[in-house]
Amino acid sequence: MESGLTLSSDMVLVLVLLGLTVFLFVFEVVRVDIAAICIMVLIGLLGLVPGDQLFNGFASNAVISVIAVMIIGAGLDRTGVMNIVAGFIVRVGGRSEPRIMTMISSTVGVSSGFMQNTGATALFLPVVSRISARLDLPLSRLLMPMGFCAIVGGTITMVGSSPLILLNDLILTSNRSLPPGAEAMQPFDLFAVAPVGIALLLAALAYFLVVGKLMLPAESAKRPAAPGRTKRYFADVYGIEGDVYEMLVTVDSPLVGMRIAEAEQLEGAPLMLAIQNTDKPRLAPPAEEMIWVGTVLGVMGPREQVGEFALRNHLRLQPRLRTFGNLFNPTRAGISEVVIPPGSRLIGQSIGAARLRQRFGISVLAINRREEIITHQLREQPLQVGDCLVSHSTWRDLATVARDKDFIVATDIPKEEQRPQKVPHALGFFALSLYLILFTDFQLSIALLTGAIGMILTGVLSMDEAYQSVSWSTVFLMASLIPLGFAMEVTGTAAWLAQQVLDLLGEVPEIGFQIAIAVLATVFTLVMSNVGATVLLVPIAINIALATGGNPAVYALIVGLATSNAFILPTHPVNALIMGPGGYKVKDFIRVGGMMSVLFLVVMLTVINLIY
Repeated sequence: MESGLTLSSDMVLVLVLLGLTVFLFVFEVVRVDIAAICIMVLIGLLGLVPGDQLFNGFASNAVISVIAVMIIGAGLDRTGVMNIVAGFIVRVGGRSEPRIMTMISSTVGVSSGFMQNTGATALFLPVVSRISARLDLPLSRLLMPMGFCAIVGGTITMVGSSPLILLNDLILTSNRSLPPGAEAMQPFDLFAVAPVGIALLLAALAYFLVVGKLMLPAESAKRPAAPGRTKRYFADVYGIEGDVYEMLVTVDSPLVGMRIAEAEQLEGAPLMLAIQNTDKPRLAPPAEEMIWVGTVLGVMGPREQVGEFALRNHLRLQPRLRTFGNLFNPTRAGISEVVIPPGSRLIGQSIGAARLRQRFGISVLAINRREEIITHQLREQPLQVGDCLVSHSTWRDLATVARDKDFIVATDIPKEEQRPQKVPHALGFFALSLYLILFTDFQLSIALLTGAIGMILTGVLSMDEAYQSVSWSTVFLMASLIPLGFAMEVTGTAAWLAQQVLDLLGEVPEIGFQIAIAVLATVFTLVMSNVGATVLLVPIAINIALATGGNPAVYALIVGLATSNAFILPTHPVNALIMGPGGYKVKDFIRVGGMMSVLFLVVMLTVINLIY
């Protein structure tokens, strides 16, 4: 099959930018959102897209819809709807692990169809921790099924994942470049993908019930962090042992005049969790806090270690907690797990530079990073996506941390729901958005924004909370990549690449092209963002369909769905979130996710061909 297309200078430029995009995304030379913005600027400077259309992505239906979905999800979270769901799951599921796993995973899967799957996972992470603690079930047996079902649940509707939200916009863009006589592709309705998504969700549930449960990590020390048993849990999992003690700094102590950060670097130093100088005692002393004669330090460690440190540094070890007894009361403070999510502004900063004690009132005791537990030189450790921070704080400060989008708190916080009185408002405007999507001709963005602004006007969320709920890195990533997809279409680059794929594959049945596209999308999404993979591959898939007589909208849909096939590595945001709290290793994802990926491709392509 000979290609009738020749490379033009503009096509060469687009190919160079395409290669640069893949390189920046795979090797993370800079953050992916920064890389996307740089590519957009280069497209403008090279004149590959008209200047008046370069920034259309920021006002696109897809980007506005993603913003609205995030706000709606935050509104549902703020009212405590998810904890009501947790209570229902415990009542109905009883103590049966398969039943509880199925109910949690199916609930999260369905929820992911109406909000971003990363957001659904973040909402349910503390809920699952609560259920796990209450029923004494291993968290590692619940989180991976939940995470995988959250990913496939995003394929139930066209608003469940960023690639599917973006897909309709890419289809409309491709319509402008269709050859004469070709029929324009129609955008997909909200539930157009529901049969595929539901089939994938059912297949995932069956997989974990029949096969997956045999491959999940067996009964292990990894348990949910819950008030009342943190001492045993954190000693088993992280090696954080000992009790809390008070030490009085005497006039002969070499610590006098030191900063907390310097004292923590001394040989054999215990964990320093609290301080009293002249004012009232407080937790999480800042690193630059000075130690003077008469300072009382609240520390944690084995008695032998604490005693030796006190003797060596002329500190008076108090026989009981006189100063900090109220602060260290388990009903007021304790140890928790906090995960660094994708898009957090803290990524790349060291713990010292992030000033977590001073800004958030939390003392980091250890870091669970993939297969490594880090307990030494924590201040110098740069934070990475998926890091699980073992930290000590008051529950009040932890509740504040939980409201910050730079963190996901995996520990069940002993507190009342924030705005349970707003549940009817949140559910009402969520239902209104669905009604407008299903039964009116309004654009998806208008329908979703109606629900989002309704939650703000009725006090479910404040405007500041709505701004904070939006992952602006995701917004800029998506908006900045849209011009690249447009450039691939208008310059003919997508058609040329499609022709090269056809020449490579030769004469194969239509299902062969579909498998090739799906596998390519799967590989791309394992090494780069699913939004980037969608933008790059949808134009190519559409041109392959046009050249082979296939349905171009269906081929585009295969790309939009296959970018959710991300189970093999913890590179997907959902996998990154559950890895630390679940105590998983990379080999766990390879072992369990490998078969899941094959099952995903088989079910997806089978159902698509049966329906379309």
